[in-house]
Amino acid sequence: MIGIIGGSGVYEITSKADNVEKKIVSTDYGDVEVSILDIFGKEVAFIPRHASGHSIPPHKINFRANIDALKNVGVTQIIATNSVGSMNLEMPPGSFVIPDDFLDFSESREKTFYEDKVVHIDVTEPYCPTLKEILDKSGDVILGGTYVCTQGPRFETPAEIRMFKMLGGDLVGMTGLPDVTLARERELCYNSICIVSNYASGISECELTIDEVFEMVEAR
Repeated sequence: MIGIIGGSGVYEITSKADNVEKKIVSTDYGDVEVSILDIFGKEVAFIPRHASGHSIPPHKINFRANIDALKNVGVTQIIATNSVGSMNLEMPPGSFVIPDDFLDFSESREKTFYEDKVVHIDVTEPYCPTLKEILDKSGDVILGGTYVCTQGPRFETPAEIRMFKMLGGDLVGMTGLPDVTLARERELCYNSICIVSNYASGISECELTIDEVFEMVEAR
């Protein structure tokens, strides 16, 4: 089964489904509402990362519960949408980017399922190559790019963006981690579709607003 984690502006996909069943899935990290949908004859599990109405901020998301809930309902592959700012002029607003690496600057998040034993997962290739090939064939996407994850909920400063660019960052967002590494720990194939909503702070002279993010996601 395919699981979809919807980011900012993607709170439901029921309009494309023939059948929808909402269920509360219990995990060791909390309960999660998961929608099981029939889309074009395929069973899909859907979770809105920020909950309905965008009520959960980035630093309060229960990442472990979300990944475990998808695992518990039988998901083997996860596609997540992430709204991002671009630090790369070749990835303009409106682009879909499939990242292939990340830099994690998030703080104070529960980032592993292995709290009581030593487990070191390999993240040489953090995103699933199989899903990357499928997504590449599905439409006009940019393959490759380094995603920088910040803590949020504030946007980044121009100085931070300059630093991230120096380190090789292309995209910046608040929710891409630790989903990808938690999925790896649960042996789930995971990839992200980054929706570029704006240029990052200092790249463009425009003031950053959350409304700009929502408008771009809805347009795409």
